[in-house]
Amino acid sequence: MQLLYFLIQQTLLFMIPLLITALGGMFSERSGVVNIALEGIMVMGAFTSILFLNFTQGFMSGNLQLLIAIVIAMVTGIVFSLFHAIAAVNLKADQTISGTALNMFAPAFAIFIARIIQGVQQINFNNTFRIVEVPILSKIPVIGDMLFKNSYITTYIGFLILIIATIVLYKTKFGLRLRACGENPQAANAAGISVEKMQYAGVILSGALAGLGGLVFVVPTSTNFNATVSGYGFLAVAVLIFGQWKPKYILLAAFFFGFMKALSNSYASIPFLFELNIQSYIYKMVPYVATILVLIFTSKHSSAPKASGIPFDPMQR
Repeated sequence: MQLLYFLIQQTLLFMIPLLITALGGMFSERSGVVNIALEGIMVMGAFTSILFLNFTQGFMSGNLQLLIAIVIAMVTGIVFSLFHAIAAVNLKADQTISGTALNMFAPAFAIFIARIIQGVQQINFNNTFRIVEVPILSKIPVIGDMLFKNSYITTYIGFLILIIATIVLYKTKFGLRLRACGENPQAANAAGISVEKMQYAGVILSGALAGLGGLVFVVPTSTNFNATVSGYGFLAVAVLIFGQWKPKYILLAAFFFGFMKALSNSYASIPFLFELNIQSYIYKMVPYVATILVLIFTSKHSSAPKASGIPFDPMQR
């Protein structure tokens, strides 16, 4: 039973950043803008927020420090995503090229600034954010051991974002307009909806969540940031596609890939897997091989927003 608790906790550590970032990508694509810059936005969000943790670790600690870092990561993600919004919405640029450019720029910028500030590109921080035990809730049988012991506040924020994203997308006027812009922007425009404003809103939301996703990826699994999020932005795109651009399926997809990642990282703690004497790099490949296989068998049935990736032209009929 302890092994099961351990695996679930490890899965949550890898699942939550995927969930948050993929939900961000969902808002962007639902508005009609493809955002493959999620990787670069994650890097930038992690960079500024971890830099804040590094600067303040001498006189701040705990979850208050982490909450401020969360705000910084989200604001950074918003600012960085605006470059993509301007290129995609105002300049009608190819959205794949725009996203790729931002992905290339982000790690180079993070390395350059980190070296200027402290001489090396690796930014260290003191991880004082783990919650050993949540009062009362940790006493709940089974669930208490899985969710409310040795956890991070970012886990609960991730599930809260899932609930809010579902409500916003399906139960609000904003969500209806956003989905309309992604499916038929000409019809939305004819109905008096500002497609450009909705697309900006979608990209900004994706930037805020991807920036947060970068911080959430680094904090529970490391004590330093080295200008990379290990391809998690691209993996989040796979989660988005596998999840059919719908929150509930994105949750399931994020859990699947999070579990694969947990197995690849924790195989030495699982007797059955450890005794197989398989080389460690094989286990490291598992999440990415699983991604390729899943996309091969599911992408042909994908139901992406019909206007996603197509620059909006109000004169087009």
